[in-house]
Amino acid sequence: MSKIFPKSANSLPLQIIIYLVVLTGIATAGVTYYMTPKYTRIGYAPVQPVPFSHEKHVSELGIDCRFCHSNVDKSGHSNVPTSQTCMNCHNQIKTDSPLLAPVRESYASGDSVPWVWIHKTPDYAYFNHAAHVNRGVSCVECHGKINEMEVVAHNQSLSMAFCLECHRNPETRVRDPKDVYDLNSQTIAAKAGVEAGVKFVHDWKIKPPQSCSGCHR
Repeated sequence: MSKIFPKSANSLPLQIIIYLVVLTGIATAGVTYYMTPKYTRIGYAPVQPVPFSHEKHVSELGIDCRFCHSNVDKSGHSNVPTSQTCMNCHNQIKTDSPLLAPVRESYASGDSVPWVWIHKTPDYAYFNHAAHVNRGVSCVECHGKINEMEVVAHNQSLSMAFCLECHRNPETRVRDPKDVYDLNSQTIAAKAGVEAGVKFVHDWKIKPPQSCSGCHR
């Protein structure tokens, strides 16, 4: 057998094991780094059953966020508008548009429009919309400039690191409550300086949790 395999072949099994360990380590590091919301979610813009332009409805027509998302300041979840909400306007505007057929069918049948969810909170994480918007956190902080989007896309990672960055420095993210739904408004820190933001956080007793139990209940 020594004439078939050189003596150096004795180290081949060990070399293969080392190679596999290194390859596995590289693959694990790559997956850990890139398979995160920053890379897998940002830019996600699924095709919806009904095309809806936030740019037209919010920026051009001036519709307040709460007209459609009516429970955003009262509930832990931001509700998707029902077909009744859409038909409040579209029973007079573009009443025969084929693009709005799913809305008219939903209104007639009572079945929900099969919207595709874009922003999802994992089951293991707790998030309360009302707690944030009522303390000066605007929609744009998490969803980006939604009022300029023809098609809604996932704009921020909404990862644990993203949330903690805000929880550790809330003074840089908060607005005067009257500006929360003005998606072109600036944060208090941007308008009046970080010290003004710090004062607002103190006066409003804003103390975002940073412990695990704050978001994982």
